[in-house]
Amino acid sequence: MDVAYVLYPNMTALDLVGPFEVLGCVPVVSPRFVARTLDPVRSDNGLTVVPTDTFDTLKSADVVVVPGSGHWREVLRESAELVAWLREVHPTTKWTTSVCTGSTLLAEAGVVTKATTHWAAREDLTVRGVEACTDRVVFDGKVVTGAGVSAGIDMALQLVEREFGTAVAQTVQVGIEYDPQPPHAYDSIPPEVTQNLRSLFAASQS
Repeated sequence: MDVAYVLYPNMTALDLVGPFEVLGCVPVVSPRFVARTLDPVRSDNGLTVVPTDTFDTLKSADVVVVPGSGHWREVLRESAELVAWLREVHPTTKWTTSVCTGSTLLAEAGVVTKATTHWAAREDLTVRGVEACTDRVVFDGKVVTGAGVSAGIDMALQLVEREFGTAVAQTVQVGIEYDPQPPHAYDSIPPEVTQNLRSLFAASQS
């Protein structure tokens, strides 16, 4: 099973690496890394990934994984080639997936009708005619979207279960010791934290 991970400047590394590690635990999965050119691609926090394929050379994939970015509106403005590739490759896939704001690129390509994304980017789905959901993982036909950043692991585990069965998904989950125990419950975090983040995100888009 070929899995094409989409690369572009300022992508969020965990959006890519989370699903890559989960899916990579399944022996039949072969990763590909596709970008506009074969030049190394730098993530928003500095991780650099070397593509194996370009949008011109890779025309089909069993699975496509589109990471998001904290600079998603800038990415949307500069993503014409990526979006065109998504439209072209989507009919060939068994699963087209995204993590975090990667779903806004699927929305821009017109290949999804219902999706989740990072909480700060839901309006960017709705303005593109996509039903924005608050669930951590959303299946919309063969399109699977994960919410913000860390949800890429959940998305990939659910995809493994759909494709290979519960026992394989459980094996992968135990193998990567995925048992989240964050220091703060979501409902205990003060609202000003979210507001401060909104301001930071807004500043990053300008």
